[in-house]
Amino acid sequence: QVQLVESGGGLVQPGGSLRLSCAASGSIDIIFVMGWYRQAPGKERELVATSARGGITSYTDSVKGRFTISGDYAKNSVYLQMNSLKPEDTAVYYCNARIMNALRVNDYWGLGTQVTVSS
Repeated sequence: QVQLVESGGGLVQPGGSLRLSCAASGSIDIIFVMGWYRQAPGKERELVATSARGGITSYTDSVKGRFTISGDYAKNSVYLQMNSLKPEDTAVYYCNARIMNALRVNDYWGLGTQVTVSS
């Protein structure tokens, strides 16, 4: 079994910052990539950012220059520093990881953490 646990969400004013954390635990041989997705009310879940083992990162256009993803594969963790937050960033943020265990590769999800940007 693998678990992903997110933390760090909350309520913040426009222009503010939050830092999300996600830690994976359980039966893990290797983590290939970790990332963050988000889902706003009435919208589909969308990819926000990914951090692959080896350091390659990617971002959706709407967060480039404002969000920074960092992976610590020694700790099976990924972080998302969110600056200059906007109301449209309001969503439930989900951690995702592609993990190999016993030669099987699967995607795992956390339960999500709410981020609300509002004055």
